[in-house]
Amino acid sequence: MKNSNRKGFTLIELLVVVLILGILTAIALPSYLSSVQTSRQGAANTNARALATAVQSKAIGANAYDTTLADYATDMGGAMPSNPCTGTTTGYTITATATTATVAATTGSNCGTWTPTTFSLTL
Repeated sequence: MKNSNRKGFTLIELLVVVLILGILTAIALPSYLSSVQTSRQGAANTNARALATAVQSKAIGANAYDTTLADYATDMGGAMPSNPCTGTTTGYTITATATTATVAATTGSNCGTWTPTTFSLTL
């Protein structure tokens, strides 16, 4: 009877494990990236909604809409939130007339193809 002290894994066993890990990664990675994009889009829309609230609040006091993004930093807790789709704090658009305004996040390369929510405001 031959006594074999075999320790470790064979090359075939290691290749099978690497193959299984590769298959799991190929399945999971696209789903993960899609979830990250959806999350960034939601965060951009949430930040735009918070900005719309600040715009409306300031407009009620001044009886006019201000379209300068930097003017709302104090109302937003001291700093403008970063738009996760553009990676900048200037990734939002405020468009105003005498009595109406709209606020929306700007699309960017970090979020894929999507249409941001436009928040409409009226004095």
